[in-house]
Formats: sequence, C-alpha cells, structure tokens
Amino acid sequence: MTTKHQQILEYIRSLPVGSQISVRKIARVLNVSEGTAYRAIKEAEAEGFVSTLDRIGTVRVEKKEKEQIERLTFAEVVRIVEGTVLGGKEGLHKTLSRFVIGAMRTESISRYLSPGCLMIVGNREQVQRMSLKSGAAVLITGGFTASPMVEKLANEYQLPLISCSYDTFTTASLINRALYDRLIKKDILYVEDVLQQDQPLVTLKPEDSVRRYYHLVEETGHSRMPVVDASGRLVGIISPRDVAEAELDGPVSRYMTRNPVSVTPKTTIASAAHRMAFEGFEMMPVVKDKDVIGVITRQDVIRALQIMNRQPQVGETVEDIVVRDFNLAQAPDGTAVLRGQVTPQMTTSGGTLATGSLTTLIQEAARVCLRRARHVDMLIENMTLYVLRPVPVDTTIDARARVLNDGRRYAKVEVEIADRTDVFAKALVTAQWIER
Repeated sequence: MTTKHQQILEYIRSLPVGSQISVRKIARVLNVSEGTAYRAIKEAEAEGFVSTLDRIGTVRVEKKEKEQIERLTFAEVVRIVEGTVLGGKEGLHKTLSRFVIGAMRTESISRYLSPGCLMIVGNREQVQRMSLKSGAAVLITGGFTASPMVEKLANEYQLPLISCSYDTFTTASLINRALYDRLIKKDILYVEDVLQQDQPLVTLKPEDSVRRYYHLVEETGHSRMPVVDASGRLVGIISPRDVAEAELDGPVSRYMTRNPVSVTPKTTIASAAHRMAFEGFEMMPVVKDKDVIGVITRQDVIRALQIMNRQPQVGETVEDIVVRDFNLAQAPDGTAVLRGQVTPQMTTSGGTLATGSLTTLIQEAARVCLRRARHVDMLIENMTLYVLRPVPVDTTIDARARVLNDGRRYAKVEVEIADRTDVFAKALVTAQWIER
C-alpha cells in the first residue's frame, strides 16, 4: 500500500520541470496535512529534484545524474552567490554549460557566447542584452540592477537574469569552488551506486516459519535476512544466532532482532564498510522511506572499495592536499616511511603542524605499512596519539610505521613522526581487515 508521503513524492516527480510547488497547494490537491506535504517537499529537495530559492519559492528542477554532477543549474548559482532573480525565473531549472566573464571589448564578446552559458558582467547593458539574445543567462555583479528592457528580454527568452553584491572575481571564485566540490563528490561512492536493484529482493514476513528461513539461506547463500511487514517496512533481522535453538515451525517474529541496523541509498560506502566491519555483518538492508529496497553485502562493499582505489582523482580533498607531497621511502629496518615537508597549508595560525594534518599523515603511514603486510582492504578503527612537541612549518619529517601485531581480524601499528634529531609525536593505530 502506497503511503501519503510516497504519493506526494510521486506527484512532485510528475510535475513539469520549472513548476512552482507550495505546501498549501500540495495539501489541497492531494488532501493531506500541510505537515505531511512539508516533509515530503524537504525530502524531494534532499533527493535533488526540487530546489528552494529566496523570493522565488520552491521549484521542480531536473535531477542531475552522477555523470553530470559537475554541472550546476542556474537555481544553484543563485544560491551560491546569494543572488536575486530579476527576470527569467522560468529558466532557473536549466543547466549552465560554462560561464564567461565579460571583461573585454563589446565587439569581442560575441565569439564567446553560446546557448546555455552564463555571462558574468557588471553594469554593461549592451553586453547584457547581447548575451540574452545569444541564449546566455546573465549574472550582474557589484549589486547593480538591470533596466526594464533587459528584464523584458530575460522574461521573453526565459533566461535567468541574476544580480549579486559580490565583485566579478569573487563571484567566479564561488562558482568555481562549487564546481570543484562537485567533482570531489563525484568520486565518492554511495550505497545507491552499488545497489543491485535488478536482482529479486528476498525477505521474510513476521509470520513465516524458521523452516522457511533455512530454505532461503540455502537458496541465496546469505545467513542474514530482513523481515518486513505487509507494507514492506523493515521490522527486524533474522540470523543464525537468533534461531540457534528455535523451533522449526515457530514464527520468525519470535526470534528476530528488532530495530536492526540499516543504511540508506545516500550512505557512503566508507561508512557502510565501517559499520559492517565493526558489527561483523555480512549483509545490511537498504531502507528508503522506511521501506526495504534492497540489501548490500560484504562483497558489494569490497568491490566498491576496489573501484574507489582504482578511479582517478578529479578534485583534491583535504587528505589529498596533506599527503600529496609525501613520498614513500625505504628505511634500513624495513619499516614503511612517508617523507615530506610541512607546508603552510598543513599548519595552524601559529605556524605549527595542525592536529588534523598530523592524524592524516599517521593514518596514511599506517595504511601503507599494512598494505605491505596483507593486500586486502582495511578500516582504521582506533588511534591513540601522543604529541611530544610541535612541528614547525617547512620541517622535513618522516612518518615511520611498523606492524606490532597482525591478527586474523585486527592489526596494530606503531607510527612515529620525527626528523633527523627530534621525535615530535607517536601513535598506536588499530585497524580491522575487510576480507571476503
């Protein structure tokens, strides 16, 4: 049975791109409470097919696929630059292909204009009109407004005309930063990226017998199974430990674990891997709108982690910036050593190595060391850090790591941060292996 929440989401998805959405309208059309309508709109916004803008309201937008996540809609540009829409609001859902800065002679601008681009310019009305007539949206910087003629053109061509208070350089930097963040996000894998929705979902109902559970274990090879009610909502998990002494004809509701751990499609693979390793799970249910839509297995997680390690990095994270200038060196005793210089980006305002940068180096040295010991994936579970003295900027340091204990599931690594004369910090790192 479809819930009111799901009905609202389906209704919003059916609206044409660019349609305005309001809580009162949805509540009236679908005969639901305004609270229910509000929660559904907020979820639609989180899923990316609805956007809310100041002075415009909530608008149905086209959801970007992961392959096109490096592109922005004009509605997102308004939010990024804290702008005001002066005209052409019907085109806010459109995606911009590139942006052009109008810092050149008017006669030279036309060669750079094309449909779908964004012209960033100050109070040059001739350039604004030329851009709109060429199919380009216009972002006016410096807090200037547009003339009635330019606003009329924007509405006529349905191309956004935006104004913001920032200067041109700052505006372009903000948009570049947003694009850069999206490139980093594109490299992150989520549960929805590896969820195999084409395979049949095997579940149990609370009234099913333990005998049926054993049947499904033989068919699927999975020992953990989600238990769902008549509407498909997750109510429990059943595992061999739960039914160790159970009667074969008894209902699984009597033995199942209630309030089980689950993930959502938007959970990162790294987070799911950590939870599965920490709890010792081979499978976790994937829940959306309280309904079970699939399961993710240990094999799915391992395959995804391998893909993440192989794919090229498009954008740099803070971790990438910290470790990029540190190179692997070979120590006489065979320990793994990362050697590099403390750069200003890695320091505090006082000019010493920041704690975040320090722990990143320690974790990276531990990973390198453990990969030498065993070629499998791992998760850093715990770290005990002792800072002996601050590390000044421009110091060339070594992060030396050696394995203290390598067990079946866990490994312990000692990491030392030092230069040729001083030891700055020591850490004990515990990691857990993720094996098939």
